[in-house]
Amino acid sequence: MNGDADITKLLKAWSGGDSEARDRLIPLVYKELRHLARYYRHKSGAGDTLQTTALVNEAYLRLVDTHDLAWRDRVHFFAVSAQLMRRILVDAARARGAAKRGGEAKRANDLSPDQVPAPDSSRASELVALDDALTNLAQLDPRRAQVIELRVFGGLTMEEAAEVMGLSPQSVRRDWKLAKAWLLRELS
Repeated sequence: MNGDADITKLLKAWSGGDSEARDRLIPLVYKELRHLARYYRHKSGAGDTLQTTALVNEAYLRLVDTHDLAWRDRVHFFAVSAQLMRRILVDAARARGAAKRGGEAKRANDLSPDQVPAPDSSRASELVALDDALTNLAQLDPRRAQVIELRVFGGLTMEEAAEVMGLSPQSVRRDWKLAKAWLLRELS
């Protein structure tokens, strides 16, 4: 069993309480979660497999622990996974910053939403700055913040983000450009 339709079918069965569907789903989505985590590690310039595995495992544990979430489809599942991975990465970066001389994180002038730093790297403060800026954007424009989150932290294509959000790909492209410009200005 493979493919988007099969994953969606298993997700819906799992939402309905079918633990056997969850057990069959786990190997399918675990591979994609590893791919997503590797995507983060690649973008951050860190290739440490252990850290990729740790990110996947933490996200996986949190996902399996969700009991009352009605999964719509594969894209919805990975959008939620992206939000979880963002939280995990930012929490790790904040913890790392707190351990260093009071943990004062500086805003980075050169951070691009296309380059997510690793929470354990020397650029961890940039991840915290990106999260803070994204939180501020969410207060001003939740839709554009969601586009950034899905694209940067979720690794979704424009079309997948549009599907998750119920928008046209053109709207997502426009929101992406405007939100990215806003974030870059905020971070400089």
